[in-house]
Amino acid sequence: MTRNAFWVIFVLAAISIGVYPLFYLFIDQPVGLLTTKSTGLLADPLWKLGFYTHILAGGMALLIGWTQFHASWRARHLELHRQTGKAYLIAACMSSLAGIYIGFFATGGLISSLGFISLGLIWFLTTTLAYRAIQHRQVVQHQRLMIVSYAACFSAVTLRIELPLLIWLTGDFETAYRLVAWLCWVPNILVAWVITRQDVISTQAH
Repeated sequence: MTRNAFWVIFVLAAISIGVYPLFYLFIDQPVGLLTTKSTGLLADPLWKLGFYTHILAGGMALLIGWTQFHASWRARHLELHRQTGKAYLIAACMSSLAGIYIGFFATGGLISSLGFISLGLIWFLTTTLAYRAIQHRQVVQHQRLMIVSYAACFSAVTLRIELPLLIWLTGDFETAYRLVAWLCWVPNILVAWVITRQDVISTQAH
């Protein structure tokens, strides 16, 4: 697969899953992962606020975050890159903090909770540290941290790819969910770490 083909698949996946949370707003009954939650939890206003903040802000971060890594676009539209970056910062921080909160209620118990809470912490910390780095004009450090941040954000995509496969392999939703709570983001972070070891930080061929 060529680098450009990979880039197209990457962007399409980000956009597709980025708009997916909107379906939750137009359906009056529990759908998707909500069908695994108890009636009491679904009725909890604080949990609902956390859930919808997490998926909607996360979807926004996913939708706009990929643009930050398009080298030629970034070079041509530096001011727009900065404004988009600020929007990503806000969306990522909102989604990650909300994700940490709802992680305490994750289906599958402690193993799932630890996985999703760890993801939220890594996403929040790398995003805020990336912002701090660019404020101090540490451009390379900013780029590296943003790669890790978006790798954490991209877990929304990998989760939706992996979960059906894990359910099929294990035959049990809760077992699959415990696994995906870690598998949706740990490989992403490892790939991001490999990328950040390279001198040239770019996700598209010039």
